[in-house]
Amino acid sequence: MAISLLSLLTTFGDTEAIVFNGERCSYAHLVSRVDDWKAFLRANDVAAGQVVVLEGANSVEAVAGLLALIDASVIVVPLTVVPPAKRAEFHEVAQVEVVIALDEGGRTFERTGRTADHELYGRLRAANTPGLVLFSSGTTGRSKATVLDFAKVLAKYGEPTRPLRTLAFLNLDHIGGINTLFHTLSQGGALITIPERTPATVCEAIAEYRVEVLPTTPTFLNMLLISGAYERYDISSLTLITYGTEPMPERTLKRLKAALPDIRFKQTYGLSELGIMPTKSKSDDTLWVKLGGAGFEYRIVDNVLWIRSEMAMLGYLNAPAPFDDEGYFNTQDAVEVDGEYVRILGRKSEIINVGGEKVYPSEVENVLLEIPNIAEATVSGKASHVTGMVVKATVKLIEPADARTVRRQVQEHCAKRLEPFKVPALVVISEDDQHSDRFKKIRSGV
Repeated sequence: MAISLLSLLTTFGDTEAIVFNGERCSYAHLVSRVDDWKAFLRANDVAAGQVVVLEGANSVEAVAGLLALIDASVIVVPLTVVPPAKRAEFHEVAQVEVVIALDEGGRTFERTGRTADHELYGRLRAANTPGLVLFSSGTTGRSKATVLDFAKVLAKYGEPTRPLRTLAFLNLDHIGGINTLFHTLSQGGALITIPERTPATVCEAIAEYRVEVLPTTPTFLNMLLISGAYERYDISSLTLITYGTEPMPERTLKRLKAALPDIRFKQTYGLSELGIMPTKSKSDDTLWVKLGGAGFEYRIVDNVLWIRSEMAMLGYLNAPAPFDDEGYFNTQDAVEVDGEYVRILGRKSEIINVGGEKVYPSEVENVLLEIPNIAEATVSGKASHVTGMVVKATVKLIEPADARTVRRQVQEHCAKRLEPFKVPALVVISEDDQHSDRFKKIRSGV
């Protein structure tokens, strides 16, 4: 599949492929960089089946290096710059044998002296197929290392039909970033990278490079609304915003549709363990979606979503894999069902149990965002000796306000909209970010 993908990229010739640091790179140039990377790998005796970390920002060189590593049938671990302790953890868990790091000075090569002997790697080597290792964000504990067959990941991308200009919001260490990259390139589209992910830099890039598609997260879209950056730039080229990775507050979605009425919004659903699942939204302003399509099946057991995928992971390097005997994966996402439509409520592990009553954080957050001065809200559980847990709300304000007044407003507003056990017993005002570097809400530790 990697060879056929490279052959396809060659046919796009001088068409723009990637914009990086303001420089436009054609497909012809990208393919030439892949050839250089192939020579580099051969010169350093990188062999099929070796576990290779590719460290660096999303760039022309990172993409070319990834394509060359796939072509060489190695097991790739794409990483961005992370704190030293987390980097060491990732390298140890993945049994990394080779490290290739990218920076402004070029690329460096290092052998770690490790031997990667995990059983999952043995299966990839026996099949002579490239592999992909992705780490979870670890927002609720230790990061899990997912092992995928890269050939199966690439097999989902079909013939070119509609090349689009897409912003690379998620990095290559995330299944969403991998999907954005290969979907864009396989269609002959252009991938626009940005130096930092702020509402201003995103809107500036959309305006300058006429971006048509923005794949992002609900957390970032809420930040975009608060910033008003979309009003300061010409983003008229943008036709589609896709969002996933976490539940979207319905209030935020309705505000987005009011602010950006000419843009289509589409909810996506995907996991590192399964890939990105085809979805069809009931409408732009609702959170009900149809799930499934070629290569995917699902069923719901006790209101929890289970999915079977043709490109499902082989397993975790450092945890048991929650597949049943028929190959369905327990997503741990609680859902509601309305005929053929499904609404994602959030992770079962995030449900707050108040005296035996279930509270979904996203439901309370949606109500909190109705309060005019609240910019961001994160709901979590707090231990209580009376009810086991109570609801805790951590809020970020648009304008400074008296803490006691804010707490009173929160509790009075929630009391009108929610059952008593869902009303936050604790309200904390914080200026700290409530999201990870992947712009996904962090509930632990808030």
